[in-house]
Amino acid sequence: MAGNLHEDITHLHAEICSALAETNRILILYALAESPHNVTELANILAISQPTASRHLKILRERGLVYPIRQGVNIVYHLSDQRLIEALDTLRAVLRDRISYRANLIEKTEAD
Repeated sequence: MAGNLHEDITHLHAEICSALAETNRILILYALAESPHNVTELANILAISQPTASRHLKILRERGLVYPIRQGVNIVYHLSDQRLIEALDTLRAVLRDRISYRANLIEKTEAD
């Protein structure tokens, strides 16, 4: 039983990571962290088509990273958990460190 639970958790983890493995979905999450938006607003913010924004929102919604609230004729999307942005910011910090490390290696190589 514990093995199945571990596999289930790992599968859910992978699903969240796969949702984050696309530039526009990350940008959508950052936009929703600022304030809730409908699909048209998100499409305009990201300079993508409305169908493209809808497809990305569908994936984020299926993974539980965003949730919709109907407001009249509009559906407004909200970030489901602010910790998602904290996790993305942590990943960006790791990326900055990796870039810095590689830049230092290049400088050392050029100095030799």
